Amino acid sequence: MKVALALCLLWLVHIVPAQGEERLWLRGDFVQGGLIVGETLPGTDLRLGERTVRVGPDGVFLFGFGRDHGPSAVLSVTYPDGRRERRDLSIARRSYKVQRIEGLPRRMVTPPAEVLDRIRRENARIAEVRRRDTAEPFFAGGFVWPLIGTVTGVFGSQRVLNGKPRRPHYGIDIAGPSGAPVFAPSDALVAMAEPDLYFTGGTVMLDHGHGLTSVYSHLRDVSVKAGQRVRQGDVIGTVGSTGRSTGPHLDWRFNWFDQRLDPALVAGPMPKSKTP
Repeated sequence: MKVALALCLLWLVHIVPAQGEERLWLRGDFVQGGLIVGETLPGTDLRLGERTVRVGPDGVFLFGFGRDHGPSAVLSVTYPDGRRERRDLSIARRSYKVQRIEGLPRRMVTPPAEVLDRIRRENARIAEVRRRDTAEPFFAGGFVWPLIGTVTGVFGSQRVLNGKPRRPHYGIDIAGPSGAPVFAPSDALVAMAEPDLYFTGGTVMLDHGHGLTSVYSHLRDVSVKAGQRVRQGDVIGTVGSTGRSTGPHLDWRFNWFDQRLDPALVAGPMPKSKTP
């Protein structure tokens, strides 16, 4: 059995062959921000560094490398029969753009003291979602883009807001008309659905299983509820300019636990079609 993530992973180019009898397959971009999807024998124990990698009952698994991941990683494998294997993985380094955004309200660049408690509470809830490790592999059906439009911000770019350097941008910004539908890129569970977070405004977080989550920010309308199951192509909200935003757009992000992933490496090139 081979794992094929429809549309999004057909174009991925890096396959790591096993030594001797093939028991482990890895497909994806071995680069900062890349997602790796694999298959092995059911019951195999996998560890990426110190982190245990969930292996489904069909042997499917995934893991990813964050924006600033180092040049190497070690995948430790213990098969059901006790045989052990070590994979030394090389992670390519990327160069990131600098993106300057002017005209933001001062309170959004440097939040006033009275909202700091709110920001901490909201960040704690987001971090809790990113710790989820749902067993169902929703990701196995593949990914499409949630919105077709002009990309105005790319993954990993260093943000300079009103002339002040800030943390990097961990997603993709897609400009679109206010009220345009935003679609679920794959089957998922809705892990968060909030109409008004301080920085991201209307926000939806989806759980794709095995630690993979995605977030959709600055939504005008939120069309789903926490705990709801959605299917690829379902409307989850509409494009807006809520939270820290200078115009209607979607900020789309992926995480594998605390590792920030590039949506363009997860879903592949943006199609020309107007629908997902």
